[in-house]
Amino acid sequence: MLNKDTGYLFRPADLIWIEGAREAVNAINDAGHLAFVVTNQSGIARGLYQESDVRRLHAWMAEEFAASGARIDRFEYCPHHPDGVVERYRRTCPRRKPGPGMITDLAAQYDVDLSRSFLVGDKDSDLEAAHRAGIAGYLFEGGNLCAFVKSLLSRHPA
Repeated sequence: MLNKDTGYLFRPADLIWIEGAREAVNAINDAGHLAFVVTNQSGIARGLYQESDVRRLHAWMAEEFAASGARIDRFEYCPHHPDGVVERYRRTCPRRKPGPGMITDLAAQYDVDLSRSFLVGDKDSDLEAAHRAGIAGYLFEGGNLCAFVKSLLSRHPA
C-alpha cells in the first residue's frame, strides 16, 4: 500500500503516492528486510485492462523507487476474480487477498522468515491475508507511511 486507492489503477499517470511511501521502502531496505508488493488486480478479470498494463505500472514504480534509492524486491499481483467477465481470469484463487497465496508464495521463493515479517495494508482483507499467511499485519489509516513503517521496524528486526 504505497499509493492512494483510486480504483482500478493501471496507468502511471493516475498513481498518487502516499506521503512517505518512497522513504518507507528505503527504511525497509536499510533495515535489511525484503520489500514486496502484493496486490489484487481484479480489473484484469473485469476486462478493464491487461496484465501487461500492470507489469508496465510495476516497472515504472520500480524505476521511481530506484531514483530515490529504494528497492522493491518483487511485485506480485492476482488477476483473478470469481465474478470476472474475462473467462480466463474468472475463478476463486488462493492468491487473491484475503487469501494468503501471494505472501506464502513469496516466502517460499525467497526463504523468508515469517516470524520476522509483516505486512502494511489499508484494508481488512490485507490484514486477513497476513494473518492467514502467519505474519503480522498492520492497518495504515493515513499520515506519513515512513513514520508508520519506522515505528514497526523496531518490532520486526531483520
